[in-house]
Amino acid sequence: MRSPLMRRLGLTAVLAFVLTVFGFAPGASAAEPAPAALAFATDSATTTPGGTVKLSMTITNNKTYDVWFVYQTIDPTWLTTQRPDLKYSFTGCSLATAAGATSCSGTGPSNLGGNYGATIPPGQSRTVTLTLRIAADSGCNGNIGFYSYYYAEFSDSTNTSGGPVYTPETRVLCA
Repeated sequence: MRSPLMRRLGLTAVLAFVLTVFGFAPGASAAEPAPAALAFATDSATTTPGGTVKLSMTITNNKTYDVWFVYQTIDPTWLTTQRPDLKYSFTGCSLATAAGATSCSGTGPSNLGGNYGATIPPGQSRTVTLTLRIAADSGCNGNIGFYSYYYAEFSDSTNTSGGPVYTPETRVLCA
């Protein structure tokens, strides 16, 4: 005589087999990349009061249509806002191009999307670098970090949004 446990296991196995045969079982599918992806990098993990750090933002077009429009924000993380002694500002912006870096507009928590330049073709990326300047009278032994949300529109009239995407933190060290 079979135990109740064996009957349940048998019923579960039969149900799983039926679902698999008729295609209703969840399958292991390869994860597709997001239509657009935003990534951050810094040129240094630490700085001192009076120093600067380059914060690079790269948006990649993973679709088969051009990116026509990008809207992006950048704001300090909650932990960064809890340290009022940390003083900093974005003082520069440059877009990497084939001919070299060119100036861009919109620094700080404003629309950074325009900084990526004209359309972004399928499979290509654009990188914008912001200069983060730490005030000479800033506090130290704290981390400065940011997060970003973005929205992108494509030439096939679709759009995507993402975030929050976090920057690497920069540690402000005492000299």
